[in-house]
Parts: sequence; structure tokens; C-alpha cells
Amino acid sequence: MTPGILSGLSIVEGSAFVAVPLGGMTLAQLGADVIRFDPIGGGLDAGRWPLDAHGESLFWQGLNKGKRSIAVDLKSPEGREIVTALIARPGADAGLFLTNLPDGGWLSHNRLAARRPDLISVTLTGNRDGSSAIDYTVNPATGYPLATGPADDRRPVNHILPAWDVAAGLHTAVGLLAAERRRSRTGAGSAVRLALSDVAFAITGALGRLAQGELGLDDGQRAGNDLYGAYGHDFATADGERVMVVALTPRQWRALKDATGSGPALAEAAARLGADLDNEGGRWAARDMITACLEPWFAARSLDAIAAAFAGTGVSWGPYRSFGEAARGDPRVASEGLFATITHPGGSAYRTPASPLDFEDVARLPPLPAPALGQHTDEILAGALGLPEHEIGRLHDVGVVAGP
Repeated sequence: MTPGILSGLSIVEGSAFVAVPLGGMTLAQLGADVIRFDPIGGGLDAGRWPLDAHGESLFWQGLNKGKRSIAVDLKSPEGREIVTALIARPGADAGLFLTNLPDGGWLSHNRLAARRPDLISVTLTGNRDGSSAIDYTVNPATGYPLATGPADDRRPVNHILPAWDVAAGLHTAVGLLAAERRRSRTGAGSAVRLALSDVAFAITGALGRLAQGELGLDDGQRAGNDLYGAYGHDFATADGERVMVVALTPRQWRALKDATGSGPALAEAAARLGADLDNEGGRWAARDMITACLEPWFAARSLDAIAAAFAGTGVSWGPYRSFGEAARGDPRVASEGLFATITHPGGSAYRTPASPLDFEDVARLPPLPAPALGQHTDEILAGALGLPEHEIGRLHDVGVVAGP
């Protein structure tokens, strides 16, 4: 197989749930050799929903694509020594550890760096002080759930997308690569620490929302399905579907007016209200009026007719789909390149994404399945640690390691 852009880099991952597995998968899909260690029988996320018809975790399969797996008794001294030796093994492209396991005891950076002084470890915690937090407990504190949902409903609305986990996971990959670049130039190791709540508040701040609240400009006005600060709204179609339409830029606004023939009616309504629809803020302030003008056009047309009317016009829009409809019908999933149908542990075959990064002069690696738990135990013990066959057999016999 053609090598990926990170081929040669070897990373050990000790993790559970979303963020760190996503960080490791991101690196594996770019060609890094990511070795995930788990307790024998699987860790906390081995059976995380959703499950396939065989009871296998689609969650685990999705976040561990392209990795190698070793199953170890992490409570035994011998098992801990195996993992420590893997993390601290020599080599210019090794000595890289990605984890969200507790940063203390035998897996602490200081303990591991005693074996390899130039070790790079990236550790994700919930809060900066090391206390527990997950996406569903961090998100309520950011302000977003109180600014999400219908304008006439004051109940908080949590999203089901683990946005902060996703952002934190990608930050772990960036942090590891940044530290590895520094080590390649200076020889210095790094203990990189990242908190999920810091990621959430940093991004909320970067988007201007914390400053908005601190300055008393707007403390989270609910916008329903409207695009905050410009114009965007969802519309029902004649055949019972729904579409989202956005006019963020001047070009998108002109395209929407031209494609729907609503320019004269909008201009007349804007003149009555004294509204300036040629800037984002004016469209935001007049969003209800704009929606009232556009609703009849969408209500009189089917989804297919709307798609035909918008084709090639520059209108920014998209249909609402369920997960199943997206998997079966969206051309961006059905097209070759990013997705391919592969068979995963347990026997389920489905369309699976490769890395969305596309380097001009390095071929994108095809998507690979996640490993079965412990699938590469013997391979890793022999290849990465150089253990002889009889020693590997002994470790199996005494229950220190396990295969699939």
C-alpha cells in the first residue's frame, strides 16, 4: 500500500470514548502506526452504542479505524511493563503517547520519561485541575444550550453531536505533531496537557460569544433554526421534506432572490420596514419578514423541483436527512474517494470514510477497518518489543496478554 504522509511515525494510545480515540484515528488515517492498548476483554468503550446486528460497537469500529490492537492485563506488573516498554521504546519516530487515562501512577509522564527522557505524551483531562468532565457536562456551562432551540421555549437544548470531544480530539493530534516537530529539531520531549473544558471555552471565546456576553451585548438570544447574525432558515416543501437555506454573503443573497423571484416583494417589504437587506445584520433583524416572503415559494414546490431550480445558481442550501438517508442517498457519501465499503470485525460491511485531508502529492490512504480487540497482540510483542515466540506463548498462558 502507498505510504501515508505520516508513515513511519509510531504512536501508542491508551484511551476511551471519543476525543483521544478520534485523535489517534486522525493520525492513523494519515499513515501513522497507532497501537491502541486495552484491558483484556475490552475497555469502557468496547460496547458503546450504536451496535450492529451482531452486537458489535459501530462507535468503537468508527473511532479505531486503521489502528493496531494489543490486549493486556493492565493490573499486573508484567502487563504494565509491556505497555511501558511499548510507550518508551527507542527510535526517532517512537516515544509518542496519546491518552485520556488518569495522569498519575505508572502511566504518568514523569514515570514514563524516566525510561525515555525525550518522551512526548499528550494527556486529555476533563477539567484543567484533572477533575472529571465530559462533553454533556461541559456544554451546559458554555452557554450554547440556553441559546439553542425555539425562541419561545426556555428549556435548555443539548446537541447530540459531541462537538467539544471532536474539537479536543483534533487538538490532541495537533499537539502531538507540534511536540514531535519540536523534538525533531531540538531533541526535547514534552508533556502536553489539554482539558476538554478549556477547548470548549476557548472555542466559544474564539467565536465571540463569551465577549458578547461579558460586554452585555446579547446573552444568548434563541434563534431556533435561523442562522445567527445573517439570514438562514428552514422551509417545508410541497412533498413534506424540509430544506435549509442560507444567505450569508452578498452573492448568496442575490442568488436566493434571483432563483426564487422574490426580489421585488422583498424590496417592497424592506422599504415598509426601513430595513437594509444588503448587509448581514439587516437580514438578521428582518429575518421573520424574509421568511414570510419566501415560505410560499418553497411550499409550492417539491424537493426535486427546488433542487432543479437552485442548480448552478449559487444558492447555498441543503436538504434535511436522517442518518440513514444520508448514508444511502447523499452523493458525497456515495461517491468514491472519501468512502469505500469495507468489512469490519463482526462481519458488518458498510461505507467507511478515509481521512478527509487530501494532499496534492501524497495519495489518500483507503479506509481500513478497526482491529478486533487484541488482533495484533502477538505481532506487536514480536515486532515492536522483540519478544521471542516462547515468551509470547508464556504471556498468553499466564493471562498477561490475549488475542482476539
